[in-house]
Amino acid sequence: MPETASQWKDYRCLDAGDGEKLEQWGDIVLLRPDPQAIWPLENPEAVRKKADAVYHRSSRGGGSWEFRKKLPEYWTVRYKNLTFKVSPTGFKHTGLFPEQAVNWDWMSGLISSHKKEDLRVLNLFAYTGAATMAASAAGAKEVVHVDAAKGMVAWAKENRDLCGLTDNTIRFIVDDCLKFVEREKRRGRTYHGILMDPPSYGRGPSGELWKFEKELPRLIQACLDIFDENGLFFLINSYTTGFSPIVLEDVMKTMMQRDNGTISAGEVALPIVNRSLLLPCGIYGRWQRND
Repeated sequence: MPETASQWKDYRCLDAGDGEKLEQWGDIVLLRPDPQAIWPLENPEAVRKKADAVYHRSSRGGGSWEFRKKLPEYWTVRYKNLTFKVSPTGFKHTGLFPEQAVNWDWMSGLISSHKKEDLRVLNLFAYTGAATMAASAAGAKEVVHVDAAKGMVAWAKENRDLCGLTDNTIRFIVDDCLKFVEREKRRGRTYHGILMDPPSYGRGPSGELWKFEKELPRLIQACLDIFDENGLFFLINSYTTGFSPIVLEDVMKTMMQRDNGTISAGEVALPIVNRSLLLPCGIYGRWQRND
C-alpha cells in the first residue's frame, strides 16, 4: 500500500478523474490537470462547477488559469506546526505538493528523536522549501536549501518567515545542485540528512542539462561522498513517469553500501474524499540509520 497524506486539515483532494483533480486549499477550490487520474468522473459538470479557478492546458504547451471569482494573489495553508504560502502559478502548480507530507513526517520524526546530535540537512531541488521548513522545525541544527530557480528560493524564504523560523540556521543557495554538492565535497563538508526531488528534465541556471535517468546515479554518488559517516537519513523523491519504486530501491541498494541502515521504497498518494480512492502522486526511496 502507498503512504497516504491523510493528516491535512487545510487541504483536501475532493475528487479526481478524466485527467483532472479538484482540490480545496483552505477556503479556495482549484481544478488542475492530473495525468494519473485516468478513471471517469461520476458527475463531471457538477465537479467542475465547484471550482473557483480552473487550469486549462494549451495545445501549444503550458496553459493558463480561468478565475471564476477574484482570488487573492496568495493565501496560506497549515500543516501541523508549519504554514505555507499557496499561489496559482502559470505552470499549474501552487507552490506546494501536499502528498509530500508523508515524507515531512518521516524525516521530522527521525530528526526530533535525535536532537542530541547536531544534525546538518541538505535539501536539493528544494523548490519552495516545505521539506526545508519541516527539517528545521523538527530540530536540525542547520538546513541548506539548494534550488536553481531564484524565484522559488525567494518563495522558500517567505515560507521560512511564515513558519516562524527566522532565527533558525537555514542557508538558501541558488545554484545547480550537482555542482553545489561537488563543491561541498572539496570543502570537506558533510551532512547527516540528504533529501532530493530531482526533476525528470530541466536546466540549471547556466543552461546545464538534467535528465533524470542519466544523471541520477551520478548525483547519488556525489551525495554519498558528502553523507556523514553518522548519517541519519537519505531520501529521494521522484515524479518521473515510468520509474517504479522497485527501480529506485534497486538503485539505492546497489549504491548505498552501508550496513547500519535500512532501505525502503514505495508510492505516495492523496486520499480522494468523495470517491474512496487514492490518487498516486510519485515514488520515494529512503535509507535510514538503524539505532
